[in-house]
Parts: sequence; C-alpha cells; structure tokens
Amino acid sequence: MSRRHGLAGWRTGVVASAVLLVAQPACAHSFGQVYRLPVPVWLYLYGACAALALSFVVMVFCLTGEPARTPGGPAPGLELSGPRLPLGRGVIGLCAGAVGVAMLVLCIASGLFGVPGAYANFSMTAFWIVFLLGIGYAVALVGDIYRLFNPWLALVELIERIWPGFARGRYTYPSALGYTPALAFYMALVWLELMGAGTPFSLAIALALYSALNLAGVGLIGARDWFRYGELFSVLFGLLARMAPLAGPDGRPGWSHAPWLALRRVRIERVSLLLFVMFMLSSTAFDGLHETVVWRRLFWVDMYANVFSLWLGSNPIAAFPALLRLYQHWQTLCLLASPFVYLGVYLLFVACMRVAVASRLSVMSLACRFAPALLPIALAYHVSHYYTLLQTQLLKIVPLASDPFGFGWDLFATADWFARANVPDPSTVWHVQVAVIVLGHIAGVYLSHRIALAVFKTRVRAAISQLPMLVLMLAFTVAGLWILAQPIAAG
Repeated sequence: MSRRHGLAGWRTGVVASAVLLVAQPACAHSFGQVYRLPVPVWLYLYGACAALALSFVVMVFCLTGEPARTPGGPAPGLELSGPRLPLGRGVIGLCAGAVGVAMLVLCIASGLFGVPGAYANFSMTAFWIVFLLGIGYAVALVGDIYRLFNPWLALVELIERIWPGFARGRYTYPSALGYTPALAFYMALVWLELMGAGTPFSLAIALALYSALNLAGVGLIGARDWFRYGELFSVLFGLLARMAPLAGPDGRPGWSHAPWLALRRVRIERVSLLLFVMFMLSSTAFDGLHETVVWRRLFWVDMYANVFSLWLGSNPIAAFPALLRLYQHWQTLCLLASPFVYLGVYLLFVACMRVAVASRLSVMSLACRFAPALLPIALAYHVSHYYTLLQTQLLKIVPLASDPFGFGWDLFATADWFARANVPDPSTVWHVQVAVIVLGHIAGVYLSHRIALAVFKTRVRAAISQLPMLVLMLAFTVAGLWILAQPIAAG
C-alpha cells in the first residue's frame, strides 16, 4: 500500500472514531436542524464590531464625568456581604424559605427514587431550568430575591433555632482563601453540567453532598462568612443582582434610577473573586465551544495525528478507548484552566492600559477595579447561550409538578399540560443571540468608561485608557459570535 493511500485510510479511521464519539444526544444549543445564516458570518462580525466601536466614540464625546454618588448609596469599596442571623424574616420571607427547602428536598427525593429519564423526572427541570436559569435571570432583573428562597440559609436558620450558636461557627475564616470555596463549587457545577452523568440520580447525590458541605461550612466558620465566601449561589446571584435595573445599589429589590451604574462602585478586591468573574465568562464560552466540529477535530484528528499516535499507535480503532479517556481528561483540564487563560488575556490588556496612561496603580489593582464592567458581558453570554432552554423547557415544570417521580401520577391535574414541543425558530434564535451579545458588550464599554472617568479623572486619560479595553471587547465580541456560529458535532 502506498503512503498516500495509507494516510487516507488512517484519516478515515480517525474520523470514524470521532463519529462514534459524537453520536450522542444533541447539546442544548442545537435543535436538530441545520440553519444557514442569511449572510456570511463575517458580515455579522463586522457589523457587531462597528456598533461597538461607534458606541465607544459616542461615549468618549458624551460622557463628561463620574456622576455624583446617590445619597444613601454604598461607599466606594463595596463588596459582597454575608447574612447576619437571625434575618428577622416576615411572613413572606418564611414562606419563601419554606418553598426553597421543599424544592430542595423534592429535587433530591425525585432524583433518588424517581425514574431515571431526565425529561420525566422533576429534579432536572426544577434545578437546571427553574432554579439556575429562572432564578438567575430574575435576580439579574429585580435584585437578590434568591436570599429569600435560599434553602441552605433557611436550613441554617432552622438549625440555629434548635441549636443556638450553630450559625456563629467555631473558627475564624482564613482571609487568604477569599472566594476560593465558591469558585471551586462553581467549577464543580459546570463540570457536572457538561461532563457529568447527566442523570437525576447523580444530580440528587450532588445536591445532597452540597447541602452537607454547606451545613459543615456554617458550623466551622459561621453563616456570615460562609454565605459570603463559600456558598456558590449566594456569590453568583449576588454578582448578578448588582446589575439589576429594578434593584437598589446594594443589589436588593428596589428601584435604581441608573441601571448597571451600581457596578461602577463595586470593588473586586480579591483575586479569587476576579477569577470567579472570569469563570462566568470562560465557562459559558467553553460550553459553546466544546461540542463544536472545530473543537472535536482539534483533539480527534489534529492532536491524535501529531501527538497521541506516537505512543497509542496509528490504528485509531484500537486506540479509541484510551483516546476517549484522554478526551475526558482533556475536556476537564481545559474547563478548569479556562478562567486562568481569560485572566491572563485580561491582565495583558490591563497592562497596556496602565502603560498608555502611565498609571501608578498596579496591573492587578486596575484589573480588579475594572472587572465589574465584565459582568454585563458574562450575563449576555449566558442569556445568548441558554435563553432558549427557558423558552422550551420552563413550562414543563407544570406537568412535572403533578408527577415529580415519573410514576404516572396526576396530583394537580396538570400532567398533560404543555405536551406539545416548543421548538424556537433558528433564525430568531440567532439574531436574538447577536443582539444580546452586542448589547452586553456595549454595556461593558459604557461601564468601563465610567470607571475610567472615576479612576483617571480627566476625559482625555479616560479615553486613552479605554482603547486597549475596546480592543479586548471587540475580541470578546468576535469570539462569542464565532462560537455561536460554529456547527455542533452532536447528532
């Protein structure tokens, strides 16, 4: 056999192995049909970048200075805070806490004892759709309502009533750890979503383990520090609440006359919280990228041909089991490394900003000061990737509530409701995604310029400082839209 024919057969075998791997259920971002863009993707990229650049020019000439602090608003240096027990809940707060605990118990029970099918079991829709997406987006709109429904905080309150002093903890929280526990839980959550078993049982085990760790954390360091630094959803939703247009400056439900502007006074004073923000960006980007044809080909064709074949052999069929194990480790490694990669890129552009204006502040100080401007971008990424799940799956909780275990019950006579599949139009989905990403980056440019006016004092220095940040925002825009435009490798 000639070398040419041997190489062709080898590549065919590699592609066959990749096809074996990707023959799995379609990921959340695809709808089982091919959608061709009405114009080439590069036109969308040019248009998005032009809109972003134009918005930057408008802000340079129109924004004149940092607005005065709202009377009664938080002082500079505001950071996330933990609860002080007792909370003094009213009737609404007690009912909300009871609902949160009941939902947690039902999710664990239905996952452990219900049917294994993800769509027939209450736990999967209740946690991933209603809680993580529904409550998350509600928090980003109206403020930190999660604090009312937080089941783990409600459990701590109940234990405190039975065991006074439990919520005070026994030890002082080591300040050097910062938000590392919450970041570790965040990484575990995304890993479970993207690479875990994806079954109601595995979710129930994860929720039970997370509940036990929360109670142990409170018992060790106290409720205030644990819910400030350790409890994942308090940190995640607390950050989202800072940009809520229907919330006050502290993120609690209220009214803000200047939506998103409260973020300009939030100081990300710890590197661990900065990494948390980076992971909000990188995890969503990784989710969009990791099942695309480009990503799969990188490992199964390019890396195998140039690296793994040297010790696994040139027969891809024989090497497939080992490659599959390596691929799982590769995916995990890339996910866990993603916030550090984003942080390195971000620090590079912040260093350029520091040089451009000859600032005396350190690169890390400037990076922490401007990091809140990335939160609208993180929210835009999240909405653009996952809003269709709310459209297609949120109402499914109504029939699932009548039959949470999948046993054929009809407790509330709603088991047959919303049986028809609601598949969104791909054209509408794509253009909404484009609009959301562009608007999120425009909001980021606006906030970054506001922060620059406060940090560098003059309009000229602020404008110069934002040129590197504009380039970074353009790069984020191009990367986000490019990922969304890639074909998915799942069937």
